[in-house]
Amino acid sequence: MSYLYETHLHTARGSACGVSRGRDYVKRYRDAGFTGIIVTDHFYNGNTAIKRELLWEEWVGRFCRGYEETRAEGEKIGLDVFFGWEETFKGDDYLIYGLDKNWLLAHPEAVFWSRKEQADAVYAAGGCVVQAHPFRAVDYIKTIHLAPKLVDAVEIANGCNAPEWDALASEYARRFDLPATAGSDIHNVEQFCGGNIFGVYLDKRLETIKDYAAAVRSGAIAGLKITPGRAVFHGDERPALPVDLRDENDRGIRKS
Repeated sequence: MSYLYETHLHTARGSACGVSRGRDYVKRYRDAGFTGIIVTDHFYNGNTAIKRELLWEEWVGRFCRGYEETRAEGEKIGLDVFFGWEETFKGDDYLIYGLDKNWLLAHPEAVFWSRKEQADAVYAAGGCVVQAHPFRAVDYIKTIHLAPKLVDAVEIANGCNAPEWDALASEYARRFDLPATAGSDIHNVEQFCGGNIFGVYLDKRLETIKDYAAAVRSGAIAGLKITPGRAVFHGDERPALPVDLRDENDRGIRKS
């Protein structure tokens, strides 16, 4: 038996780009056969909906509400809901799994971290880092930053991506021998109408978000739910933006 999970979901409560409330997703995912979802609202340096002028404790409290409201609704109908977030650096985004609200409260310095500092702290706490949609080419991104030594996996299929971006991400993961994940990157329940609802299959049901982090780190993703034909590398795709490859210390080693 396999268990299906959404790994990349935004709520209107925590993400400025979010349209739907967390509770609006829950029945849709249950009816689509998902075992659970992971709420990954945009964190402090990304497109967060929470005012940065707030004191840290209040900021974290408000940031977590999207997840907390979604989980409360999930408990009513039997859909598991877990907590994560999506942090942004220079247009490159990272999904963080395995940590919780208390960890955030204890780490206000997280908002100042480099990619390496983020990775070191997350690993020390038993979490994992997944680079989200690494080859997305939109107007607010000027350069594609890749840090293969500072992530555990790559999101190779994203419901809001163009197929060629997914194909490049798939080849990137293959070239650096990184596990692959998939997620809808959903901001609005209307995305269900287009069918771009992605996820990961696991052989074991998650009890906590640390279980998911462990599955990613150990390469235990059993399969990906994606639109047929997506994330397939044909050999002729080329990045639309300059690429900045970084080393294990978050230093640029090649730009093309």
